[in-house]
Amino acid sequence: MIVLGIETSCDETAAAVVNGSREILSNVVLSQLDEHRAYGGVVPEIASRAHVQHLDGIIDRAMREADTRYADLSGIAATAGPGLIGGVMVGLVTGKAIAASTGRPLVAVNHLEGHALSARLTDGIEFPYLLLLLSGGHCQLVEVADVGTYRRLGTTIDDAVGEAFDKTAKMLGLGYPGGPAVERAAREGDPARFDLPRPLRGRPGCDFSFSGLKTAVRHAVAGLTDRVPRAKDAADLAASFQTAVGDVLADRTANALKTYAERHAHARRLVVAGGVAANGYLRERIEAVCAATDFSMSAPPPELCTDNAAMIAWAGLERLRFGLTDPLDAPARARWPLDEVCPPACRRPAGSMNTDGEDSP
Repeated sequence: MIVLGIETSCDETAAAVVNGSREILSNVVLSQLDEHRAYGGVVPEIASRAHVQHLDGIIDRAMREADTRYADLSGIAATAGPGLIGGVMVGLVTGKAIAASTGRPLVAVNHLEGHALSARLTDGIEFPYLLLLLSGGHCQLVEVADVGTYRRLGTTIDDAVGEAFDKTAKMLGLGYPGGPAVERAAREGDPARFDLPRPLRGRPGCDFSFSGLKTAVRHAVAGLTDRVPRAKDAADLAASFQTAVGDVLADRTANALKTYAERHAHARRLVVAGGVAANGYLRERIEAVCAATDFSMSAPPPELCTDNAAMIAWAGLERLRFGLTDPLDAPARARWPLDEVCPPACRRPAGSMNTDGEDSP
């Protein structure tokens, strides 16, 4: 099987070709950082126009680099949500047009499922496993039982971890994109200088909260002598913030690992995915939690943690294997919970699932 993937859910215009042997034949990503840097964040209208302007060329390049003809494709996978609706529509409509003109099936992929299955592409891991999804718009702990079968154990009750990184970087004047900027600054900082809160740490359950942590950073910035933080102040605050995030993630993940182990005694694997999973410090913190609880941890390489089309192509390929295709009127969705990615009527028969017999809520 060979699948073309298209990803336009935010500010990366991407296309990739992946085959059933887990080979990434091409993976082309055009970043829009320069277009959005002046605004300190993604401007949806600018992102949509950039997708319209560049997507055809990106797809053409991906097909040429893969040395693949449209006649060779088994299907077309395009992100159908969640994301910025204008950008999602650009990619999905393009995928529909290619599917209609080539007679190949369309797979309307949930962007979060792309992240959820990405470690199966890179590491070939088996179901089931626990997923820690860390991105600009999501922070979740999810049981991954099979393709299209997910069970949320916890999610953020307010802001996503990636959004907290971006806002912190903006408050500290570190530039855009915020996540990498905070990580770089934190390497030179003192993580003990600022006493920041650890929301929900020590409480039962697996939910997250980052709104209060962002507010604490804002108050810390306001309490500095200089209106704009000096380099040392910014580095110390970045380090203090990143350490606080690491403490929260470690605590909530430890709770989820315990819950998951009670349900799956012999499936002790955690997958960390999403753009924030590229943060080396946070990876080390989560890996330490796994080591302490006899879990193994898998994470895609950093370039496959951030938004890319290879994971979309792979998710499409996984769904094609079970005949899960979509009509050409499949809608674009700004919101699309991962545990609603596939309605029960479309799921594989219960006897063929690697689950404990319990469906997603």
